[in-house]
Amino acid sequence: MVRDEVLVYIGVGANLGEAVGTVKHAIATLSQLPLTRQVAASSLHRSAPVDTTGPDFINAVVAFKTSLNAYELLANLQQIELACGRERPYRNAPRTLDLDLLLFGAARVYSPTLQVPHPRMYERAFVLQPLSEIAPEKVNAVQLRAVAGQRIERLV
Repeated sequence: MVRDEVLVYIGVGANLGEAVGTVKHAIATLSQLPLTRQVAASSLHRSAPVDTTGPDFINAVVAFKTSLNAYELLANLQQIELACGRERPYRNAPRTLDLDLLLFGAARVYSPTLQVPHPRMYERAFVLQPLSEIAPEKVNAVQLRAVAGQRIERLV
């Protein structure tokens, strides 16, 4: 049975170790997932941590078309995080890599292990700015104004 492709958006971030290299490596690794192909990637952005302390984050948002279901994709994201040394000592802790499934087509998923759309994506400049680069129809001016006070700069 052939599965339909779904357009998904994944947030990529890191603020420990060589964050720029880790984000670039993660995007390349995501592009190699089975039944998945990259459609677009934002510029890299440097942003201040939100709701925590620590070094600045390097962030990007990447769009893919995939035939994986949301839970298969999530399992792959978590494996990539683990391979990059991700630990979860406490909520919003600094991290070697953070991969967030932001949008999965038009699906709405509310389970103990996954919430899509990502529940805090519209509160974060480090998601909205890069997302607006590759999918301007997904972000509006009101949403961008709401996060305008958060420090973020486009790198490349």
